[in-house]
Amino acid sequence: MWIMIAGPYRTGASSEEQREHNWLVLNLAAYEVFRKGHVALVGVNMALPIVRAMGEPAHGDIMTSISLALADRCDAVLRIGGPSIGADEEVERIRARGGNVYRSIDEIPDEPGSG
Repeated sequence: MWIMIAGPYRTGASSEEQREHNWLVLNLAAYEVFRKGHVALVGVNMALPIVRAMGEPAHGDIMTSISLALADRCDAVLRIGGPSIGADEEVERIRARGGNVYRSIDEIPDEPGSG
């Protein structure tokens, strides 16, 4: 399965260090999904290089557009962390198409031959 990792990146983060911590948490979860034999995708990883190239004023439009487009292509989502409007939008996109919504790594089945 292609599984999106949805959680806060900027929400609740008042410093660059906090955003970097949130980014690390997203990617650590992605690694655990990968270990279960799935393709793990993080919207921030797709959008952030473009945001950095275009500058901070472009953040909202780019981050939202790319993350939601990515969610439209995923089979499932792992929702982690605290409040995040963007993460909740990703979850709803996937849920609306009948995709699985997981709240814990332990809920995600192993792919045959993984691990």
